[in-house]
Amino acid sequence: MKRSTRLLPLPALLAAWLALSIGSAWAQGSGTGSGSGATGTGSGAGSAAPTTQPGTGTRNTPPTPQSISRTDRRFIEDVAGSGMFEVQAAQLAATRATDPAVKDYASMMADHHSEANRELMQLASSKGLELPPAPPRAMRREIEQLGKKTGAEFDQEFVRKIGVREHQKDIKKFQEASKEVKDPQLKAWIDKTLPSLEQHLAQAEKLPQAGKSAGRSGAGSTSTSGAGGGTGSGTGGYGSGSSSGTGTGTGSGGTGSK
Repeated sequence: MKRSTRLLPLPALLAAWLALSIGSAWAQGSGTGSGSGATGTGSGAGSAAPTTQPGTGTRNTPPTPQSISRTDRRFIEDVAGSGMFEVQAAQLAATRATDPAVKDYASMMADHHSEANRELMQLASSKGLELPPAPPRAMRREIEQLGKKTGAEFDQEFVRKIGVREHQKDIKKFQEASKEVKDPQLKAWIDKTLPSLEQHLAQAEKLPQAGKSAGRSGAGSTSTSGAGGGTGSGTGGYGSGSSSGTGTGTGSGGTGSK
């Protein structure tokens, strides 16, 4: 009896000791887990701050388009379309024209207008404006019609329509916009680009193809060749060119001499 009573406390003590050991180990594990969890939460909070920063900056960009007036926006969209049209026409002429002088003029025009278009695209992007990737449909049709012509007829059509007519329209548009636009960056681009357009027109008017087409497009005004000089530079160019063209001086005495 005494042996059995002496042996009974040993298993009980072992069981108690085992239970205490397991309990303390579990307590340490849970404490470490909660600590790492807290640490994880802290690191998560620390990494969350940088990710919200870019989002806030992106959200601040959309109000930018409100800073540009409707008139300025219309001008940018209009000029972007005509600029792409003139570049495509000039690139076509640079490979299709037969007169070397027309080819050189077309290459120069394509380079200058491409650079001006890039600057305008960057300006529009900074204002939050999204521009179309291609010219308007009517202008694309004009390029298609131009592409159907060949030889001297192609050269004449390109110089008359693109070299002269389009630049006359551009110059008038830019001169008016320079006085009306509100955005200072846009006005600076207009004032920078306008002299180049005037140079292109002057060079186109010196090409023989411009003189041949001028009499057809302005027969009534050719009798005053040389009258006026500034705004009517395109008209003056037509008049002086028509006098040397064959059969184009219909309104200036060419018919009378016959």
